[in-house]
Amino acid sequence: MSIATDTIAAIATPAGRGALGILRLSGPLAPHIAERIAGALPPPRQAALRHFRDADGSVIDQGLVLVFPGPHSFTGEDVVELQGHGGPVLLDLLLRSACAHGARVARPGEFSERAFLNDRIDLAQAEAIADLIDAASVQAARAASRSLDGEFSRRVNALVEELIQLRVFVEGALDFSDEDVDWLADARLRERLDALDAHLRGLLAQAAQGRRLREGITVTLTGAPNVGKSTLLNRLAGTDAAIVTDIAGTTRDVLRESLVLDGMPLTLVDTAGLRESDDPVEREGIRRAWQALAQAEIALYLIDDTAGWTPQDEALAAQLPPQARVLVLANKCDLSGRKAQRLQIGGRDALRLSAADGSGVPLLIAAIREIAGLGDATEHAFSARTRHVDALRRAQASVHDARKRLDEGATPELAAEELRLAQDALSEITGAFGSDDLLGRVFSQFCIGK
Repeated sequence: MSIATDTIAAIATPAGRGALGILRLSGPLAPHIAERIAGALPPPRQAALRHFRDADGSVIDQGLVLVFPGPHSFTGEDVVELQGHGGPVLLDLLLRSACAHGARVARPGEFSERAFLNDRIDLAQAEAIADLIDAASVQAARAASRSLDGEFSRRVNALVEELIQLRVFVEGALDFSDEDVDWLADARLRERLDALDAHLRGLLAQAAQGRRLREGITVTLTGAPNVGKSTLLNRLAGTDAAIVTDIAGTTRDVLRESLVLDGMPLTLVDTAGLRESDDPVEREGIRRAWQALAQAEIALYLIDDTAGWTPQDEALAAQLPPQARVLVLANKCDLSGRKAQRLQIGGRDALRLSAADGSGVPLLIAAIREIAGLGDATEHAFSARTRHVDALRRAQASVHDARKRLDEGATPELAAEELRLAQDALSEITGAFGSDDLLGRVFSQFCIGK
């Protein structure tokens, strides 16, 4: 992707009325366009009060002008901000004036894209900007801020450097393959590969944690009819999101509720009770329930604590998808008279609670945090995305394959190729290696003006 030479303009504040509205310009003509709109420009990084004018010289607004000369600006280009009042009509007139003087309207994410292309930030940092804007919790915002500061990128770059050194060692063995010394038999090479694998494993765990902070966790409520799934959904959501009655089979469809629970972004999914039914509508609801379970990261399997664990529960729980972590919830302890607590039921991790009065709900929230790996370690978390986790997994698989090739006594070329693939996978995270299509997908998800 080539570095652009045109000048872009965008409204950098949210749509709607507000006390402040910002128009941002970036590119070689930014100072010239700003001068045509606001008159003489102040010294760099010093605000000055000016009248803003449209193309025919009519006054649009009055506000502040700030100039950030490149390359020491966010985009690495000349950047000017015009800060006026936050009326949508005023900002639209200001944008029209900028375009009349030679700018064009920026694409979503184009300012951040230019910062990346001009080496002001890497791709992981650019994504962290969008993550910071979209953060749904304080923890997610702090994690995004750490990634924006480069914490994630530094960890990735350190692994890339180690891979480069290993590639030099292995490929050096190719150059001196006719000598008597077997470089690839050196125990230190295996030790370094093992250490690299351990570092990748640790970084992958932290990236998966960061992804959950950013994208949230899908938690599905399941079980037989009338065990309190919808009541628990309403309790956790803090609203009557689902209809609750004593009639079994009230829930006929999948109901999703997005919320932030103790700093965790969650998608709670309430499903129809699992049972045999002759009702075609209920059968469809049950089919959709199984479909939702196939996408769940955590499955909360509810039973009635007054009835206990039944053969029907054993049969249904055995059919739950293997990728979901299952936590059995013995609901209605307010009726059974038992204490809300952690325990084992049917050989599974379980928790006794009451969705009706809230007993045991704090224990449930703590259990979800534990299962999702979002404990106290989130204080040092960084934001990550699904593509980052995928890249780390591919890098780790390639390192494993490189070690396997060496242990099998295969030709060094095969091990060297696996190490190259691992390096390429890691470099995709920071954008040092990747396609224009990848960059296009990343920046198209940004808001306009950033």
